[in-house]
Amino acid sequence: MDSKQQILLRSDEAKEIYLPHLSLDPVIFGFENNKLKVLMLQMNYRGKWLLPGGYVRKDEDLDDAIVRNLKERAGVSDAYLEEFGAFGKKNRSEFYYEDFDETLFYKQRFISIGYLALYNPTQTTLVKDEISTTCEWIYLDQLGNIDIAMDHREIIEKALLTLREKISIKPIGYNLLPEKFTLSELQKLYEVILGKELNRGNFYRKIKNLGILRKLDEQRRGGAHKAPDLYSFDEENYNKALESGLVNW
Repeated sequence: MDSKQQILLRSDEAKEIYLPHLSLDPVIFGFENNKLKVLMLQMNYRGKWLLPGGYVRKDEDLDDAIVRNLKERAGVSDAYLEEFGAFGKKNRSEFYYEDFDETLFYKQRFISIGYLALYNPTQTTLVKDEISTTCEWIYLDQLGNIDIAMDHREIIEKALLTLREKISIKPIGYNLLPEKFTLSELQKLYEVILGKELNRGNFYRKIKNLGILRKLDEQRRGGAHKAPDLYSFDEENYNKALESGLVNW
């Protein structure tokens, strides 16, 4: 069965199961090799790349729907998720499904709720669904080399701007860094997200004053210089900072 036939069959089922005109698109950021990644699916149909989103069942809440979609479409679970925007240009999906007539469920006008997710790429083995060719982490600086469908490039750009705004009022790192990390690794994460260099002394002082780190009696071995101390996040204080925001940052 070719990908076009798959879509037609799934369209009939979708009309019965899902709410019309509402979709979900998660932008899942990962951090590896000192660069940000985003999770993408390459579709069987037309070979274009999309975010691992989906639709809302008639009997489920939005937050339950996004968790289910991530699990079904990419094998990702336990990601930190937060709504960050809505996307509703009138022809946002029409061109992608230009081979079909107007009765196709997926060709209707959809308002999509964007979710921002932070995830450590090493935490899971990605699993693609049956309508995707592959499910991969793509570095942000490589997105210009792939054919992204609909308005998903715009959604990714808005998610990155949102992440940059949030970094000044919420702690970042728990879902992106390994369990043990150095201060320089944490600083690099902030620099990559913000797109600029930070003063080392100022950053170290501010991040320590937040009380969200726990210094470990361990060092990172193997470098040419003095082995730096390792840290982990204080989960209780980190969660408090997520709820109440950062003070004196």
